[in-house]
Amino acid sequence: MDALKYLAGYPEHLLSRVRQMIDQDRLGAMLADKYDRPNTVRNDAQLYDYVQALKERHLRKSVPLGKVLYDSRLQVMKHALGTHTAISRVHGGRLKASREIRIATVFRDAPADFLEMIVVHELAHLKEADHNKAFYQLCTHMTSDYHQLEFDLRLYLTHLDLAKR
Repeated sequence: MDALKYLAGYPEHLLSRVRQMIDQDRLGAMLADKYDRPNTVRNDAQLYDYVQALKERHLRKSVPLGKVLYDSRLQVMKHALGTHTAISRVHGGRLKASREIRIATVFRDAPADFLEMIVVHELAHLKEADHNKAFYQLCTHMTSDYHQLEFDLRLYLTHLDLAKR
């Protein structure tokens, strides 16, 4: 099993530095030093309030959210760290639409910056369905260091994977 599966597609010079940190057993310590702000969003109600606050700050005119929760069924191994869904139901003679955001439970114990990154990612999907230039511009608008956080989150997932072995 490839230890760097979360980092596929990154340049070799970065991967070699990551391998070196893993070999020297420094990856976890580096991440702990860099991301020392603990996550205080512990349950679904707090997560809903947290997501709503970010949405109000950056996406006021976007569609309302019906549900936000931690989901233990989301599998990090299948690259699902969060999901956004639009559910349409027939309600009498009308069609009622509801939006949901589900966040993998791994983020309950992850540093606060990583939770913010994944929430920003899922909120950006309210405006942009695809991972295109406009999507990533929206992500960096909401969190200026989005790309660095995404890379470091991949390092964090790599570290968690290695710790299980």
